[in-house]
Amino acid sequence: MKLDAIEVVTLFVYDINATKAFYAKVFTAEVLFEDAVSAVLQFSGTMLNLLLASEAPELVTPSAVAVPGAGAAMLLTIRVDNVDATCAELATLGVSLLNGPMDRPWGRRTAAFADPSGHVWEVAHEIG
Repeated sequence: MKLDAIEVVTLFVYDINATKAFYAKVFTAEVLFEDAVSAVLQFSGTMLNLLLASEAPELVTPSAVAVPGAGAAMLLTIRVDNVDATCAELATLGVSLLNGPMDRPWGRRTAAFADPSGHVWEVAHEIG
């Protein structure tokens, strides 16, 4: 068995309208489906499902859905050609960085930002 083909990443969000607006502005991903509680976006070979947190328990029971502000639970990384240029573009969209750009000891230049529900995204490129 080989479990390595990630098809969908589902993010539990707390304000569906603000989160959809954020993803439309920052990522300009194609919307494949949306309704009052979710939006499925196409990211190259992966789909990103934004799901209102109130709808999440049935997907993860008996585990609990994390509460807002409890801290980062995941980091999603996107490879870019130039982190500094990408950060400049993000700034024009009103996106505030959590950290970076910075060179990491593992050979990448990175910067991180969060969506309105606190999911952390990182942009990265390999250092020459």
